[in-house]
Amino acid sequence: MTQTTQHVQARTAAHDNPWPALFALCLGFFMILVDMTIVSVATPALIENLQADVNDVVWVTSAYLLAYAGPVLITGRLGDRFGQKRLYLVGLAVFTLSSLWCGLTGSVGMLILARVFQGLGAAMMTPQTMAIITRIFPADSRGRAMSLWGATAGVATLVGPLLGGVLVDALGWEWIFFINVPVGVLGFVLAWRLVPHLETHPHKFDWLGVALSGIGMVALVFGIQEGHQYDWSTITGWISVPLLIGLGLVLLIAFVIWQRFNRNEPLVPLSLFRDRNFSLANLAISSMGCAVTALGFPLMLYAQLVRGLSPTKAALLMVPMAIMSIVLAPGVGKLTDRVHPRLLTVFGFAAVIASLLWLAAVMTPDSATWEILLPMALLGTGSAFVWAPTSATANRNLPMHQAGAGAGVYNATRQVGAVLGSAAIAVLIDSRLAANGLDFSPSEAGAAAGGLPAAVLDPFSKAMAEATLLPALVLVVGLVASMFYEQARHLAAAEATPAAATAD
Repeated sequence: MTQTTQHVQARTAAHDNPWPALFALCLGFFMILVDMTIVSVATPALIENLQADVNDVVWVTSAYLLAYAGPVLITGRLGDRFGQKRLYLVGLAVFTLSSLWCGLTGSVGMLILARVFQGLGAAMMTPQTMAIITRIFPADSRGRAMSLWGATAGVATLVGPLLGGVLVDALGWEWIFFINVPVGVLGFVLAWRLVPHLETHPHKFDWLGVALSGIGMVALVFGIQEGHQYDWSTITGWISVPLLIGLGLVLLIAFVIWQRFNRNEPLVPLSLFRDRNFSLANLAISSMGCAVTALGFPLMLYAQLVRGLSPTKAALLMVPMAIMSIVLAPGVGKLTDRVHPRLLTVFGFAAVIASLLWLAAVMTPDSATWEILLPMALLGTGSAFVWAPTSATANRNLPMHQAGAGAGVYNATRQVGAVLGSAAIAVLIDSRLAANGLDFSPSEAGAAAGGLPAAVLDPFSKAMAEATLLPALVLVVGLVASMFYEQARHLAAAEATPAAATAD
């Protein structure tokens, strides 16, 4: 049997029953998204064992997110050109090997470097998952498929800290990375066997666009995250924080202009944004990525240093989120194919915003555990109504030949939001601690012992609660964007058909 014949049979099988392929893809997707949030619960352990400070540990996450966000635009195109399955498998191999490297490192600098390679592997994988789903599922069932994909994203961001807490307590921080190795091997085998080879399309590659967007994002994020450390002035020589931030903004503006005037094949086809739902969904998901990434740091520092909880017990505070998201995901998926997306996402964003405001109000040294768990449950409920409907809405109306580009842009905007959230929360935590009269050094303040001195519990709790308001504020952008979604085309067509028949 020739390879071409095998590919044809694989495509036919995928279209007859594409669900096994989807489950294989979701396993790898779940793994890479868990690594976006799993580090937050290990923050005190990393500070103690690697002799690092809070900003260094935040860079462990930021480096991953930056390496993830930068190339994800072009890796979507590479999947279109060389095959989504091939790019997915290469990315999974890079991610798995880099995870092993992360666990074997002995310094925060080497851990940050290893996380960069992890992020590159994740960037190769993510656009392929969304593009393959778009291509192997018909429009009328794509919402259910995207609901599983979107629910995977939501559950991963919730389960990450819980899994991280168990591993840090039982085996050490290294195991939050070692655990990826057997999962990665299993995911590789399943994807190799179950995911079909799909038709490829020739593409030209916008390397200038890659350089402008990548350098611009690194400069902007580095300037934001390191600004407080350098008093927003000179870093070294003639390089200053304002210069880096300004350079980043200029390069990103130049990137957008170049995309507008590039007559060959731009990295981001601006024509994608003519679809109203695609544009709004990108704005909405970037705010969600920003909020979820930012939330983990103040919450875990509060839980472990104020409440004196172990990493596992701190992560258990997030169980209600995971439970609500998992329980609601199937029902939300069915609704995504049947009702206007605005109805689902407006409720979801409103619920998440309310949960964060509620959480900030109860982040005190003497609050009861149930007072923390209730807003967490509301957060999980809202998340279920954001991730899946937003993912399905983004790409549902795009033509098949733009599936890779659309998936790349969507995932890039989500990751850009996460990167900015990671950078901004580091600055905000430092500033709120200073505003509350604390010059905080976790190792000196008792992070290793699992708590802070009694005298600083109140101001530290207040600082973490104030930092938690940032994600709530950012999510207002997503709420407003979701108010303006249009009806999905397959639903509009279904409604128009009976009307036309009645008129006849």
